Amino acid sequence: MKLFVDADACPVTRDAVTIARRHRAAVVLVANESQSLDRYADRDGVEIVKVKGGPDAADYAMVPLLKPGDIVVTQDTGLASMALARGAKAIGPRGKVFMTATIGFELDVRHAEQQHRRAGGRTSGPAPFTPEDRERFREALERLFEESRREAQGR
Repeated sequence: MKLFVDADACPVTRDAVTIARRHRAAVVLVANESQSLDRYADRDGVEIVKVKGGPDAADYAMVPLLKPGDIVVTQDTGLASMALARGAKAIGPRGKVFMTATIGFELDVRHAEQQHRRAGGRTSGPAPFTPEDRERFREALERLFEESRREAQGR
């Protein structure tokens, strides 16, 4: 099992690495080459993948690496959908666990909001990231690791 982090502007990268290490899981940080991830470079079990290109380049570089049972940290619904399709689990930085049963609806909402913005409309941005969001993320990621461990033992 590996933990993949969509590290482009991810506010919980350090938390994710700490929790993954506690669970003895390898970590892969994937980010655009403009992101500075040097502070993680010396940590055992942390691989850094830097990609060139646009904002979705990191997503497309990550997806082929995913295997069933892996966990992906991302705020991108599209990447979460692709991760779920490959049998991985996906969690957002605020602790939201993406589910196969609801991902289609979430993609529809995202698409409708994009169309609205392209037509000149406005949508509200995300609320400021809070300490409560960080704690919710930590608790949810711990649960995902435990769940994945139990599933792996059952195979």
